[in-house]
Amino acid sequence: MLISIIIPVRNEELFIENCIQSVLGFELPENILTEIIILDGMSNDKTVEILKTRFNRENIKIMQNPGKIQSTALNMGIHISNGEYILRLDAHAKYPKDYLKKLIETSKRIDADNIGGVWKTNPGGTNYGAQIVQAITTHKFGIGNSNFRVGHKEGAVDTVPFGFYKRSTFDKIGNFDERLVRAQDYEFNRRIIKTGGIIWQNPKIIIDYYNQKFFNKFLKKQFLLEGPYNAYMWYLAPYTFSYRHLITPIFTAGIIFGLILSSVNYLLAYIYLSVLILYLLLALISGVQQAFRYRKFSFVFTLPFSFFLFHFIYGLGTLLGIIRLITKTSPIFKISEPWEGSNIKRAIEFSYLSNIKGIK
Repeated sequence: MLISIIIPVRNEELFIENCIQSVLGFELPENILTEIIILDGMSNDKTVEILKTRFNRENIKIMQNPGKIQSTALNMGIHISNGEYILRLDAHAKYPKDYLKKLIETSKRIDADNIGGVWKTNPGGTNYGAQIVQAITTHKFGIGNSNFRVGHKEGAVDTVPFGFYKRSTFDKIGNFDERLVRAQDYEFNRRIIKTGGIIWQNPKIIIDYYNQKFFNKFLKKQFLLEGPYNAYMWYLAPYTFSYRHLITPIFTAGIIFGLILSSVNYLLAYIYLSVLILYLLLALISGVQQAFRYRKFSFVFTLPFSFFLFHFIYGLGTLLGIIRLITKTSPIFKISEPWEGSNIKRAIEFSYLSNIKGIK
């Protein structure tokens, strides 16, 4: 059996060598072969140079991805691949030797459309900002009930990182949505569930994932990409919406409008101040917990403020995305289906989407 491993990359010179080395180190069960397809999104660092110098092998294809984003890379990889299963990996991670073996064993035990594991979240560097990002993204107060980040028992979930997909799943419901620079994997997984499929998580399958190195770049990503594309995803694929997604934009709107309204009404000011105190208390408790967890006493003082910045800016980004949808200035309106390896089957399956203004 052939398994196609697809790896989108862009400017990954710091991580690409360890990633590919770990993939080449996979323990393969008998009668299992792999092809590795690396799609470079027009990197302007040494990523391609490292790939061509260190990994010039027969079973490795290195190709350009002119679209630059992950969804175009994944669709290109699916189109040219030949495997019965497709494993999507990320260059910002390192994988244990038994990673693929455990995925295959789980697929034999569980008839699922997509199988994945959990993240062991590592700092992207040795600096303090990288440690802050790690602390935020490994606590439920920071990122909520993201199962693959904060732990989950084996079973069906709504999404997994770096999926191990049946090829027949793509034949059934289409490929990744190229309008989504972010969240394309979550949309696809929700589409699987919407059509009666199963997403399965096995916590014994562990991925060493490396977060952003700098806290300011992490926040910038939340504001410009993660937040807005959360809103764009809801618009393009209403079946992805969950009320828990509204927590951060409501929080941010509450901070802004609460500050304005509390200046004209004492009761509103009291409520506003009470909510802020409760939030800061929860942030402080979470900061203390992470300080003990990572043996970093300074987290007691810095994490509450860092949690606030993360939640506020992520919510602000989501609100920005909603505004850009309302004003028709969102970049998703510049791309329309169908495209090469299109998701047109999704639009047919969910025919109500074709009635949404802006989707062709």
